[in-house]
Amino acid sequence: MMKMKAPRKAGRTWPALILATAVACPGVAGAAATGFNDVAVSPDGEMIAITTHDAALGYRAPTTVSLRPTHGGAAVTVTLPCQGQDGCRARSLTWSPDGRTLVFTITHPHSMSASLYATDRTGAKPTVILDFPGLLAEPRFAPDGQLAVLATAAPHKLGGATEASAVQTGEVGTVIDEQRIALVDHGALHFVSPADLFVYEYDWRPDGHGFVATAANGDGDANWWIAKLHVIGSDGHDRIIYTPPGNRQIADPHVTPDGHSVAFIQGLMSDFGSTGGDAYSLPLDQPGSPRNLTPGMHASVSALMTHCGTGLTGLVLQDDHDALVSLDRPSATPPTLWRSPGGADAASVGVLSCSGNRIALSTSGFTGAARLTTAQLDHGHPGPFSTVIESEPGPQIPLHVRSLHWHSGPYTVQGWLLEPQGGKLGARPLIVSVHGGPSAANEPHPADIGLTHQMLAAGYDIFLPNPRGSFGQGEAFAAAVQGDLARGPMRDILAGLDTAAHAADPAHPVDETKMALVGYSYGGYMAMWAPTQTSRFRATISGGGISDWLSLEGENGIPNASRAVFGSYLLDDPKPYLDQSPILHMKSVRTPVFAFVGERDDECPMQQSQEYAHAMHVIGVPVEFVVYPGQGHGLSHADTEDSNRRSMAWLARWFDHPYVPAR
Repeated sequence: MMKMKAPRKAGRTWPALILATAVACPGVAGAAATGFNDVAVSPDGEMIAITTHDAALGYRAPTTVSLRPTHGGAAVTVTLPCQGQDGCRARSLTWSPDGRTLVFTITHPHSMSASLYATDRTGAKPTVILDFPGLLAEPRFAPDGQLAVLATAAPHKLGGATEASAVQTGEVGTVIDEQRIALVDHGALHFVSPADLFVYEYDWRPDGHGFVATAANGDGDANWWIAKLHVIGSDGHDRIIYTPPGNRQIADPHVTPDGHSVAFIQGLMSDFGSTGGDAYSLPLDQPGSPRNLTPGMHASVSALMTHCGTGLTGLVLQDDHDALVSLDRPSATPPTLWRSPGGADAASVGVLSCSGNRIALSTSGFTGAARLTTAQLDHGHPGPFSTVIESEPGPQIPLHVRSLHWHSGPYTVQGWLLEPQGGKLGARPLIVSVHGGPSAANEPHPADIGLTHQMLAAGYDIFLPNPRGSFGQGEAFAAAVQGDLARGPMRDILAGLDTAAHAADPAHPVDETKMALVGYSYGGYMAMWAPTQTSRFRATISGGGISDWLSLEGENGIPNASRAVFGSYLLDDPKPYLDQSPILHMKSVRTPVFAFVGERDDECPMQQSQEYAHAMHVIGVPVEFVVYPGQGHGLSHADTEDSNRRSMAWLARWFDHPYVPAR
């Protein structure tokens, strides 16, 4: 299950209480053709390196690398050796300590090999530092100029559980991919971290004599959920300094500049890269007992930085906005250094980099332009931001954005309502879009591309709830989903649905006979679960969903993920797994479902959607089932476009001609 930074449903209950003012924002959905992949500020704060892509082509699109002075001046495009070719994606921009050299990786997906390149501040033609018969990621310089990188020799697949799984033939599981820390030395690699230890993230110790890393033994895709915090010496000596509770994950380790402590994020997380929780600090000479820096905070820390001023800085999602906060001492309300707009004008932070006295970050909202901006830092506080890049306008749809709040049981829940403006007066269909995860969030994202744009263009309202389990309201709220992946979140969504209907523009009220629920990954699971619990939805759309938690344990490549969200192994306590499997509650289903999935999805395998489609055929309810050849948990641009086309046709079909079960 994953968070994707693009996307992330008959009776009736009236009305859920709106707790915060739902201000309508007359904006324009558009201007987001540029997607920002990475940004790196040079150590002197004078240059910004940026990788971008054509957002309309999806996150796998080829990238462009450019260098831009922070105080104005012409941008320079770095000519990549594979410029414009399919799969040409520069990643992991990293400046040398003296700021003279910019390093990045390029993976050659068809040959399963990678190269490490370097250019200078002028953007000169990149030179090869290393060609490697395997995968490379996250190059990092030590203060003395040593260069390390994560390297996987002779991999069987691209890195990460969301990539397409290797073909399972012959004796399975005898050889696993190992991602290890290695030093780059005169065009060769010297492996440092032990074999059979898969390293996920790491940071240099300031003295250059080793690393702090999150790592786990065995299969890297399967075991991120049980990773521990390690100290690895430059001689390869490895010791574990912290083992998190079995139902929590750790991410984003950063050694403090004095070398005495490591800061990291701990929380209930659904997938590597979908980061949220509380911030912790652990003295390196006192292993085992970290200190919570954000106890009881009603927000989720998503990233940590040790170079934004003099102390530790956190990027947090707090309700409907992002913020930078100071984490120098434990507090439930850490001092705010900067915050993005919230409410109707909300914009979320995409990529971010700090170096000394300079910060650069990208923001995008449902309306307006996506931007990369920069500001001078004064004791960690950003001054006025100036725009470095503003995206080109995309298709324009006048749009109202409303940030909604409502009560559901003991919780206050937040979500978004998007309403296209204009058109004929009268009621409109409403689409509920459930995010992946469950540990993730529906945040502001460009509404001028993809399925969001197509639904708005068709005149549909879109409701984006953040039910329990989501980031943004604190760790207790995010962890409330543990053991209750289905019923509690569905109650939150249905209560929010009533709030959205109550808040909609009176000139365009919600047509409660034309509502649908769509989602991918965890959202796809909820699109399978919803028809077993309610008849409020005319149709649902499930991408990469889960129908049977029991069979999933024997099919997917990430069994430890289930333990994290259920709190126990299936063999120890099967009841919650069975109780929350849609396949065991199908007798009452009367809602047509479109299900699609990648053939080699290792997280939510194809067989899960196949089981559900088969059950739909057995009970005689309309279903469409599509499998995309060779794809993993993330689809290619062409397959995404096809699934979007099919989704729009599915919605139009059942909105125009409701399904009536045979008597």
